[in-house]
Amino acid sequence: MSEKKLPRFIMCFCTGECPGFAKLDLWKLINFVRNELDVEYAIVHPQLCVDDGDNFWRDYLREGDKDTMYIIGGCDPRMQRKMFKDAFEEKDLDFSKQVVSLDLRNMETPEAMKKVEEAVSKLVGE
Repeated sequence: MSEKKLPRFIMCFCTGECPGFAKLDLWKLINFVRNELDVEYAIVHPQLCVDDGDNFWRDYLREGDKDTMYIIGGCDPRMQRKMFKDAFEEKDLDFSKQVVSLDLRNMETPEAMKKVEEAVSKLVGE
């Protein structure tokens, strides 16, 4: 019997200049996620919706890896789908089944931590 893979957490921080993230302590959130939650790992990208974000997805996603779940913290989930789904499709992955998009804008750190924790718990069945 194979073990269920842990989800991966990717945080898009919108260059660090977006006023929507002004109340969020990025490093406190990331260290909470990677140290306290059941995730494979947590990483930060400065802006996934631009060219180097597209390059990141192309390099990062593995062809046909349909068992991996991704929790993406960042902006509006509809925008995430619009911006990232093509990269998933190129690797024969299903964005709608493999991604949990979290809008973490305008949240203070404890509120964002709770939202990520709830998403992880839901995926790992706690």
